[in-house]
Amino acid sequence: MDAGTSSAEDAVTDAGDAGEAGEAEGPAVEAEAEAPTGKPETGEAGEESDTEATVTDAAPSEAEATDPEPAVEAKPGTDPEAATATATAPAVEAEPDPEAATGTSSRPEPDPEAATATSSRPEPDPEAPAPRGFRARLAHRRAWRGRHPRAARVLWWTVTVLSLVLVLGALLLPNRMAALQLNRFVRIPGEAIIGAAVLLALPRRPRVALAALGGTVLGALTVLNLLDMGFLEYLGRDFNLVLDWGLLDDAQSYVADSMGGTVAAAAAIGVVLLVVLVVALMALATVRLSNILVRDTRRATRGTLIAGTAWITCSVIGLQYAGIPVASDRVANRLTSEARQVRETLRDEAAFAKIARSDTFGDTPPAELVPDLRGKDMVFAFIESYGRSAVEDPIIAPGVDSTLDARTEALAKAGFHAKSGWLTSATYGGSSWLGHSTTLSGLWVDNQQRYRTVMASDHLSLTKAFRKTGAWDTVGVMPGVQKAWPEAEFYGLDKVYNAFQMGYQGPKFSWSTMPDQYALEAFQKLVHGKQRDKPLMSEIILTSSHQPWAPIPTMVGWDEVGDGSVFKGIQEAGKKASDIIADSTKSKEEYGKSVQYSVTALTEWLERYGSEDTVLVFLGDHQPISRVSGQNASRDVPISIVAKDPKVLDKIASWNWTDGLKPTHNAPVWKMSSFRDRFLTAYGSTPHPTAG
Repeated sequence: MDAGTSSAEDAVTDAGDAGEAGEAEGPAVEAEAEAPTGKPETGEAGEESDTEATVTDAAPSEAEATDPEPAVEAKPGTDPEAATATATAPAVEAEPDPEAATGTSSRPEPDPEAATATSSRPEPDPEAPAPRGFRARLAHRRAWRGRHPRAARVLWWTVTVLSLVLVLGALLLPNRMAALQLNRFVRIPGEAIIGAAVLLALPRRPRVALAALGGTVLGALTVLNLLDMGFLEYLGRDFNLVLDWGLLDDAQSYVADSMGGTVAAAAAIGVVLLVVLVVALMALATVRLSNILVRDTRRATRGTLIAGTAWITCSVIGLQYAGIPVASDRVANRLTSEARQVRETLRDEAAFAKIARSDTFGDTPPAELVPDLRGKDMVFAFIESYGRSAVEDPIIAPGVDSTLDARTEALAKAGFHAKSGWLTSATYGGSSWLGHSTTLSGLWVDNQQRYRTVMASDHLSLTKAFRKTGAWDTVGVMPGVQKAWPEAEFYGLDKVYNAFQMGYQGPKFSWSTMPDQYALEAFQKLVHGKQRDKPLMSEIILTSSHQPWAPIPTMVGWDEVGDGSVFKGIQEAGKKASDIIADSTKSKEEYGKSVQYSVTALTEWLERYGSEDTVLVFLGDHQPISRVSGQNASRDVPISIVAKDPKVLDKIASWNWTDGLKPTHNAPVWKMSSFRDRFLTAYGSTPHPTAG
């Protein structure tokens, strides 16, 4: 056997060979000495025997070094070096191996001087530095195993068991946190049985390569399962292999805005290291198990056949444990599911592009768009994470419902009235821009690919319809936008005020760049309160109810808002995100307070600055994350239309919405994408479709 090949094999099966040294009752050299050496078996067994012989010669045992004896004369047909080792080894006898004795005569006669040289080797110095070079280091480690067989045996079994647990755990790992239960891990993975059968049939090099590749794939699948858990927790859906990589950068930005740049950088580095570690350890574990598998091919083959029979039997009879099938094919199903999702995602791009080119109001003349709202100051406002759970969850609802009732009453005293219903959002827990674009485009925009397609299209957005008429000035108030925002063209906004253009000099409130009250007051001073020739159509995105809901701003007198410095003390006195981010109950409580604040700020602004011609449409963009909204929560969000002019609400009387700001539980529920066409139709727009 080639020495280089033997060394490479030893490097892969390093810890496994330690177990071989430990399984004998004495050092490795003793076992070698007392068993007659014969012709090595062919295949894997032969390679292992050759490897052990090479390493034993290279590394003297502790017994040889500490108790030198004169050379022992070799018996005919026996390796003199083995005889010497027998004389110098500890007094623990090992039974000769009958199989090894069959080919003794085929080995050439050894050099008689070798026995003498063996007994006179110097004792290795334990304090000496580790030798340099791959082979020298390997021999040094093998010598340690010979001196410490018990420790080597414990190490071998520990690493082997950990490798087995790691691989089986990855094969059975679900992609849902709620499914992390014992019954998921007491199953028989069919993929392991098939893998063992294939590896047993392969020569060494292809076997090691295939085992490493399989471990890498299994590690990547484990990472994907963890991503699914995180995405389901925050966005209510699985990770999309094609579309969602860009959202990881958004996640880092969110952590940086919420908990600081240092924490975000440390988290990013930790995640990268974790991914590399998982993939590397999984590959090493599968290679180790494959090497152990081929040491006794007869037993391994028999065990594989028994396991395969058991799997087939459990599958056929439908045997279950705690409601879960014992026969598992989870990895195969998962890979099939991912392949299907990738294929459907790629197909969806072309199909949705065609849908986006078709528009019910695409060719409607300007004079026939929203004629019943001419002369009205229109405000379309989105409240971050304002979902059904805010109105109906037993922990959150009492405070929010009280605020909605109080604000309905206050608006009524000021002459404003409202009607409210429900929309089913295209997103959940995050990705607010998908909710905004779905509401205003009339298209179901539930992923980043569709969002890019819509933003690049000529599809008529609801806000752009007002600009198309030429009867309104249009403006966007976007305190959450902190970089270039080309989407302004799709939304038909003449001017956009981002986080840096509103004169705010106060502190950030976690992710939110400024309190909603300040953003609304700035809107009033910069735009709404100024004299103009045309009415104004405004799109406003409020951010104070954005997670992690700590610290939360509180209302101050409108005359005290100033440049926002007044909020510094409020921010310093508020709770820290780290205090509530992992506590579901605290998160619910603080989330409810943030929604109360946003609703109060918006409706107080309307009460203070609204006129006979002001029409406010406000809604949530999506539900909060599942830690707050609960598992399997709906995607519904409240929507309200508020106006002084009774004719505005009369136009939507047929919608059967609830009077006031709080929709009842059984109020009508529409898909969010249907709102644009319903709104345009209700206020007199005439459809003139464009073909896709």
